[in-house]
Amino acid sequence: MTTPRDIPASRRTRANGDGTVYQRKDGRWEAAGYVLAPGNTSKRVRVYGATRKEALAKLTEKIAVSNRGLPVPSAQGSLAAYLTYWLENVAVHHLRENTHTRYTTCVDRYLIPGLGKKKLTKLTAKDVRTWLNQLRTTCQCCTRRIDARRDQPRCCAAGQCCHKLLSPLTLTYVHSVLKSALEHAVREEEIPRNVARNVRTGTPRPRRFEPLTADEARRLLTTAQSHRLHALFELALHTGLRKGELLGLRWEDLDLDTGTATIRRTLQRTAAGGLTTLPTKTRASERRIALPTRCAQSLKLHQEQQHEQETAGSSWLHHGHVFTTAQGRPIDPTNLTRTFITLLRKAGLRRIRFHDLRHSTATLLLEQGVELVVIKELLGHAHIGVTATVYAHVRLRLQRDAIDTLSAALNGPSGHEPPRDDGIDPPLCGAIVR
Repeated sequence: MTTPRDIPASRRTRANGDGTVYQRKDGRWEAAGYVLAPGNTSKRVRVYGATRKEALAKLTEKIAVSNRGLPVPSAQGSLAAYLTYWLENVAVHHLRENTHTRYTTCVDRYLIPGLGKKKLTKLTAKDVRTWLNQLRTTCQCCTRRIDARRDQPRCCAAGQCCHKLLSPLTLTYVHSVLKSALEHAVREEEIPRNVARNVRTGTPRPRRFEPLTADEARRLLTTAQSHRLHALFELALHTGLRKGELLGLRWEDLDLDTGTATIRRTLQRTAAGGLTTLPTKTRASERRIALPTRCAQSLKLHQEQQHEQETAGSSWLHHGHVFTTAQGRPIDPTNLTRTFITLLRKAGLRRIRFHDLRHSTATLLLEQGVELVVIKELLGHAHIGVTATVYAHVRLRLQRDAIDTLSAALNGPSGHEPPRDDGIDPPLCGAIVR
């Protein structure tokens, strides 16, 4: 009686669903079988090996992955082709225009030159890690031929490399763009997994900022007292609104009688549409905030002056914005930055970004003992972790002050006894910040 062991390996019959294995005329072994494909369909795949065992092992691995519900990748093109498709057909519908422009620059400048020729299905975590390490140590003047385009070369073309390297923050941003693109490829079942997620770039140090102190903030407001946009700078320092949120405010968003403002939109300049009104940065950024009495009074005065300008001549263009140019048009964010720098110089203050006014508001509130959750709601952060991370240095300083206060109490005179707490009286509450 003949047993399966007596049958040659090349002639054994395999069970249904196990595929077929046979030797080709060129001596290689080929294995073929049906696996799961995108769209809940089946597809016949072929693998090759130098031996029957090698080809069978490759086919068995593909069938095992298919049995776990993972379809076989369908993408055959390069990473460059997929990134172009992703930018033009996917990211453009989910990103703001300025963000999409930054993504496109990142893809064209770093991703396509570095990894574009790789097949999407053949890209590995090792490829991504090697590329990032090379990007981390390569002079950008050499790679992007910046020095060659200068009238007077002063780097590689002159034989003196300046070693202009990418910052850790830029490297993390480039890596995140690649992860986003590959994540969508996984959702479209083009690839089985996102290999960029297996590569760690490290956590970059947060960008350092120097917020204004209380004295510096008072000097800035005093200098801006005679400026036509005094109400804007006062509102920025008291509420921490973003530049685009301030410029996007309309009179219909303000209730000066009750002292509230509703943040619904932001004003930005885009490459395609120029000055454009857009939704807020996140859903949490769409919020209703309380206005200090001082800001409400400044806004009322600003509204009266705007009405006087509107009735003074026919050149006024009514757009409904709270803060406008002298002709009533919306203010360009770049022009506001120039005005702000001029005020800083006039006040004798160091140069900071306009966004640092927002940091100054949060820092001053934290130093006054305001709860972190209140600052999170005022600033419009999506998560309180963002607020805690950005202003961690302030919290550490407050902790140090608290520890020093406790040490002073513990090291006090021995004859002094602190008042006893019998648990009946309610706990002390923080004083209201005015």
